[in-house]
Amino acid sequence: MFTGFPVAALDFYDDLEADNSKAFWAAHKAVYDDCVRGPMLALLADLEDEFGEGKAFRPYRDVRFSKDKLPYKTHQGGFVSVAQSVGYYVEIDAAGLRVSGGLFRGSSAQIAGYRAAVDDERRGRELGRIVRRLERSGYEIGGDRLASRPRGVDSDHPRIELMRHRSLWAGRSEISPPWIDTPRTLDEVRSAWREFRPLVRWLAAATAP
Repeated sequence: MFTGFPVAALDFYDDLEADNSKAFWAAHKAVYDDCVRGPMLALLADLEDEFGEGKAFRPYRDVRFSKDKLPYKTHQGGFVSVAQSVGYYVEIDAAGLRVSGGLFRGSSAQIAGYRAAVDDERRGRELGRIVRRLERSGYEIGGDRLASRPRGVDSDHPRIELMRHRSLWAGRSEISPPWIDTPRTLDEVRSAWREFRPLVRWLAAATAP
């Protein structure tokens, strides 16, 4: 059962940012297991009945093709997949907690399906309403976007800003929330994910094969 993320989890990542080394990791792995990964798995388990099975990402960075060779991620993410690259996300790091939901890193086929749905008058207007509701609720709307209009899309398209997206998500960060080490964290994540549900469902349908 999830009871919160100990403040030691935030301290762990604060220290890891200062010393991202195998020596530090080996000396503090028990803190990671007990204060970070264990609570994340418990959080995802408590959300499973409503949202589906989640997974906690590995703490190791893939440095094969990166100039940055630091070995460890400075955050712990958890994800519930609804469709390919579409789902609900939660993250703990030195700053606090982040929740988001949407389409992450869509394939070319998914992006094409997304834009076709945005172009559709009924479905595109529906997405616009979903996004505006989330913005009014205080959520950030983000994602990878083209700097200009996509090829073949008129510059005066009524939903040109949505058309520019290659990924689309809604999210919110909680900086050092005083409730991080209490069960309220579960309630906060559950509440946010419920608000993301219309967006996640729209994106899952729009990007389906």
